[in-house]
Amino acid sequence: MEGPIEDEDGDFLASLSPAPPYGRLHYSQSEKFGDSAYLLETAEEEDDKVKRFSLDEDQNGARIPIKIFDRFYDSSSDESEFYSTGSGGGGLDNGVVQSAGRRLDNMLQFLDRKLSSPDNNNSDDPNSTDNRSLPEFVASGGGIGMFKVPLRTALHPGRPPSLELRPHPLRETQIGCFLRNLVSTDTQLWAGSERGLRFWNLSELYAPTGMGRPLPSGDEEAASFYESENTSPTLCLIADAGNRLVWSGHRDGRIRSWKMDQSLDGTPFSEALSWQAHRGPVLSMVMSSYGDLWSGFEGGLIKIWPWESIENSLSLTVEEGHMAALNVERSYIDLRSQVTVNGVCNIFTSDVKYLWSDHSRAKVWSAGCLSFALWDSRARELLKVFNLEGQIENISFVQDLPMEDDAKTKFVSMTKKERPQSAVSFFQRSCNAIMGAADAVRRVAVKGAFGDDNRKTEALISTIDGMIWTGCSNGGLMQWDGNGIRLQDLQYHSLSVQCLKTFGSRIWVGYISGTVQVLDLNGNLLGGWTAHNSPVIDMAVGAGYIFTLASHGGIRGWNVTSPGTLDNIIRSELCGKEFLYTRIENLKILAGTWNVGQGRASYDSLITWLGSAAADAGIIVVGLQEVEMGAGFLAMSAAKETV
Repeated sequence: MEGPIEDEDGDFLASLSPAPPYGRLHYSQSEKFGDSAYLLETAEEEDDKVKRFSLDEDQNGARIPIKIFDRFYDSSSDESEFYSTGSGGGGLDNGVVQSAGRRLDNMLQFLDRKLSSPDNNNSDDPNSTDNRSLPEFVASGGGIGMFKVPLRTALHPGRPPSLELRPHPLRETQIGCFLRNLVSTDTQLWAGSERGLRFWNLSELYAPTGMGRPLPSGDEEAASFYESENTSPTLCLIADAGNRLVWSGHRDGRIRSWKMDQSLDGTPFSEALSWQAHRGPVLSMVMSSYGDLWSGFEGGLIKIWPWESIENSLSLTVEEGHMAALNVERSYIDLRSQVTVNGVCNIFTSDVKYLWSDHSRAKVWSAGCLSFALWDSRARELLKVFNLEGQIENISFVQDLPMEDDAKTKFVSMTKKERPQSAVSFFQRSCNAIMGAADAVRRVAVKGAFGDDNRKTEALISTIDGMIWTGCSNGGLMQWDGNGIRLQDLQYHSLSVQCLKTFGSRIWVGYISGTVQVLDLNGNLLGGWTAHNSPVIDMAVGAGYIFTLASHGGIRGWNVTSPGTLDNIIRSELCGKEFLYTRIENLKILAGTWNVGQGRASYDSLITWLGSAAADAGIIVVGLQEVEMGAGFLAMSAAKETV
């Protein structure tokens, strides 16, 4: 039955493209060929009178084993060259022919791999040339850590099936354009990079790559996306669904807005509104429940941009863009000046790395590395400053006696001369000053004895039940209520938390090790897996996926129900259709060693050694012998280089 099936496939493919020329034959010496592959080859020889494929012989006259996919071009070759003649006689659309050809090519590769596996090899002559292969072995110490033999499966058995939105790009293609943050809207996924922004339409996640548009280097296998004009590096992103805008904060101190509904004509899209927010970088942003835009900067500075001025500026035309930017730029409210009394402001002076809006209580959380501040988003007043232990820290403007709102407003508007001076207020200020000095001494002592606190805040989110969760650099998780009272501490990983994300009744935690863990609202661990081989620096939720961004720039989407029963269903379906999305690539690896103890390698010696042999190699591995890495040796080497 196998021979006629292969003949039918061959007749169909022969009508699509002529046989490849001599020299395009590909086979791997490290794979065994079973009897099934040999029978297929014999059937092709018998039918050679009708059609000929690459039945080539080597220089010694020995017949080279023919694999099923040897009759076609390698999957990495130019597809336009391979399918250039396929759309002529049959009148078929070129895209349909190319898609069918790729699918058949992958299927034949898959069948060849299955037929040539050792499990299917029942040859009686193990010394036969057709069955001889380079044996695999694991050296002493292998199988542990980085020396563990990689898995040869289409799906990783230790994690749920994922959507490869952007496969791991080569590092050299990402210099100056690494992705650093993610945010999702109802229809799009946005990412901020070191030179601008890009977004994916969630409805186009399964569309053909590129869709006729050229993609930059490193994104050839990524889903189709759209890029903005070049800007300063993006440090923070938030989505404003009400105004259909995405706000970005940049290293040059500017805040920019981008329309979600862009008119895309193939050129980079531009910003809708931007202004100079500060001389330093914009570290964090959040949209409060009243529509005000809060932004955090270095030194504990927080600025509020009222929604009235933003709305007026967005209503202006493009020609009035300069006036719109100037209108917003002058409308800011400096919160640090709002809480300064008698020239003293005791808000934490560390960088405002995180801002989060608690919409259910109309509050805004701001966080540095070791301290938190709780604000009233309507009155724009400071409510509480506390540390990681939940202890209230010194607030210099604590008033002596309670008063009504009218009296309080009158008290703030008084000049320094009119402000009442009492023994109680003097005692309160003195006590605050002493407590502040003691707190500073304590922090310096802790930092000097133990280094930086290993519980620095690295992430901040709020869940649907009104709880606040923070992640620490020691891998710990803290749960707080809406008033800043710490409820519980959890520890499921020993390495630093990099990001947190919540959706529904689940919380996702991304770690510096590349691990992702899933918790419920009570903090119970539901599951975890290795999502990337580098730190997970940000996450976003959209289209039923939780998207994870790795530090190398790769993006993967995981089903929001993972881990769950749906994972097993998807995995079984994907395993059954492996030939539709996998391919075989043959690579030549050149391995060599160099004894550095005998002499330093010169450019000419390297060319002589590797020049001719490396031309056909896909990967070059060079090992160094007699390498001394002691501190003294490195110092002497550096001294010799400078002489």
